[in-house]
Amino acid sequence: MPKLMKQIFVLIAVAVCLAAALQAQTLTQADRDKAMKYLESTRQGVVDATKGLSQAQWTFKAAPDKWSVAEVTEHIAAAEDFLRGMIVQKVMVAPARPAGEDVVAIDAMVLQAIPDRSQKKQAPEPLKPSNRFGSPEGSVQHFLDARTTTEDFLTKTPDLREHAADSPLGKKLDGYEWILFIAAHSERHTKQILEVKADPNFPKQ
Repeated sequence: MPKLMKQIFVLIAVAVCLAAALQAQTLTQADRDKAMKYLESTRQGVVDATKGLSQAQWTFKAAPDKWSVAEVTEHIAAAEDFLRGMIVQKVMVAPARPAGEDVVAIDAMVLQAIPDRSQKKQAPEPLKPSNRFGSPEGSVQHFLDARTTTEDFLTKTPDLREHAADSPLGKKLDGYEWILFIAAHSERHTKQILEVKADPNFPKQ
């Protein structure tokens, strides 16, 4: 009997641990609300940073090798499609993340690392500006439409925590964390727009 009881206790302990692990991996409504708020606030950040600019302001470059506000805005819009497409086509069909990883800590890492402009990166070739949207205003409108699609994807996709794929951060990110990545990416480059506008030679009008 003692041996049987010991086995029962072990099974109960294992079940409790598994339940806790599953709970930790479950995407809560609070998680979704947090991501939606971040998507909305970073969308507004792009709108505010690009509102009312003249042609001279859109196209000003602080140096020949620097991007203009128009180019940064196009990059933001193009990246929204690119990253969300990667989530759909690659992340959501990938295996589950490695067992034992702290999703809360990884969420926080995305929110801290991606908007950090102290580490500059080169954009991948498909996301370099090419005037693909026809005008700066076209880039803004494309971004707004694409962000609406991202928000809809967040709302309607049930299993965002159940798959994870490699990321530039050295950790596998699940679908939810890649959505945080999208919002953080637009925050990062909104900061870049503000840097261009803060240049002392930026046109007054």
